[in-house]
Amino acid sequence: MRNLFIEGSRDTYFTPQVELNAKTGICSITGESYLEEPFEFYEKISAWFSEFFNEDDKNLQLDLKLTYFNTSSSRAILEMLRVLKDHKDEGKDVTVNWYYPDPDDEEILMEGEDFMEESGLEINMIEYEMEEEM
Repeated sequence: MRNLFIEGSRDTYFTPQVELNAKTGICSITGESYLEEPFEFYEKISAWFSEFFNEDDKNLQLDLKLTYFNTSSSRAILEMLRVLKDHKDEGKDVTVNWYYPDPDDEEILMEGEDFMEESGLEINMIEYEMEEEM
């Protein structure tokens, strides 16, 4: 199985950076998600997760550190989290960490809590300090 890497970009649409490591099971999605075809984008990630769990009994950790996402991306992210919930329900070891900037941005925190409630997947809420952009 191969790693999946998608370079983040901020062109007409914003694409988050995606790093899915097949060997370690440590995965991350970071940046902004404002995509023309968000379901197609996140379906590739969900398919990678399914292939990962079909290979053998591995642990998967997904770190989500999104600073912005539009409504259609939000729906696609929720579907991706539901796929992970299905794998967890099948006995797979899935950890999801939702990073939100401290302490002012309650919106990102609330979005993570909504994802947890709507997907039924346990998500760890982790506060971090925003780095100042130069």
